[in-house]
Amino acid sequence: MAWMLLLASSATHAAFDHKEVLKGPFTQGTEVTTQCIECHEDHAKEFMKSSHWTWELKQELPDRTVMRGKKNSINNFCVSIAGNEPRCTSCHAGYGWKDNSFDFTDMTKVDCLVCHDTTGTYIKEPAGAGEPMAKVDLTRVAQNVGQPVRDNCGTCHFYGGGGDAVKHGDLDSSMSYPEKDTDVHMDTDGNDFQCQTCHTTASHQISGNAMGVSPGGENPIGCENCHDSAPHDSKKLNTHTATVACQTCHIPFFAKNEPTKMRWDWSTAGQELAEVKDENGKKTFMNKKGSFIWQKMVPPQYAWFNGKADAYMAGDKIDPSQTIKLAYPLGNINDSKAKIYPFKVHTGKQIYDTKLNILITPKVFGENGYWDKFDWDLASKLGMEANTTMIEKGLSYSGEHDFVETEMWWRINHMVSPKEQALQCNDCHNKGTRLDWQALGYKGDPMKNKQGPKHAK
Repeated sequence: MAWMLLLASSATHAAFDHKEVLKGPFTQGTEVTTQCIECHEDHAKEFMKSSHWTWELKQELPDRTVMRGKKNSINNFCVSIAGNEPRCTSCHAGYGWKDNSFDFTDMTKVDCLVCHDTTGTYIKEPAGAGEPMAKVDLTRVAQNVGQPVRDNCGTCHFYGGGGDAVKHGDLDSSMSYPEKDTDVHMDTDGNDFQCQTCHTTASHQISGNAMGVSPGGENPIGCENCHDSAPHDSKKLNTHTATVACQTCHIPFFAKNEPTKMRWDWSTAGQELAEVKDENGKKTFMNKKGSFIWQKMVPPQYAWFNGKADAYMAGDKIDPSQTIKLAYPLGNINDSKAKIYPFKVHTGKQIYDTKLNILITPKVFGENGYWDKFDWDLASKLGMEANTTMIEKGLSYSGEHDFVETEMWWRINHMVSPKEQALQCNDCHNKGTRLDWQALGYKGDPMKNKQGPKHAK
């Protein structure tokens, strides 16, 4: 076709005037994709190999190889997508993932527009299994596609966990057009980095992995990709880079503008408590969800991190007398690959099977879900029946449940402050309390007792 040759000869698809070929009208996202793949079939095939499409990744955890991702991980926010797909998959870059029968081989289900919209008007239905809202002018959006910007990525990543700033803490709506104090790299009046400046992309494979869903994933992104390994004028400061991550000093706080959720207690759901708001205007209790703690300008927690992590996998046995770590960094003071790194630690209380001693993946959304019937037994039964991982392991709800403490560690990489606002020596040393030296494996402040990690000597 002549118009296909015209498109192929353009310098880039982003610069090409798609009004020439995408006439519309379009009433469904799949209709747009059907026309997109007439020229971009190879691009769709590339994308369908990515974890943004599959929501899983083969990765190495200690003593086991797993297929893990949003598809089957358990968190302490909304817990799991099993049985809750239409709500959770509103952030999937596809159309129609309503249950576990979704066809991942159907190319027409790929949502090209969520990443390539340049109008700022493309919005997915909050509980529509990835479908666009009815009010979206699909023809206009399709005719104005281009290279992704922060808003495209932020459509999902700023609102993960059910709302603005809920999950990550260092990714929220303020990062769309941040000022320098919010993030020195993405500062719209300065460097104005787009996400792919660091998350370099080839063949629709976007570099970087979130530790919560891909603890064993490769992560080639790092400060030293751009900065020298000894970037300071001070030799003393440069000695720190062997054992202290750049982010530790240069991200002294996260959730700078929008409060982030730090705790979610599902055990109080269904109780007759007042739905009061905190000083930031955030609800600390919702009848259908339980109790929350929100915080703003949060100092990170610190731990040794060697670039790898471990995680709870569906069906793993738990000890309910202990806090269950759903995802957590690996490394210690004697690990030559480890550095002290900043994290957001989200705590929670969530449902588990007291007979099987495994975490439950309850159905909370939709017909007969907890938000519909307020029945934890029914929600547990239906959620476990929808969880293919549990089915493969021969596990189902025993009929007995309670709630257990959990925690989930999330790496802090964004919201880098200007160097003038970085941590100073006395924030950690002398009388500084920023670092818990004993928790990190030191006897005390190493400046006083001259104790350092073995690999720093």
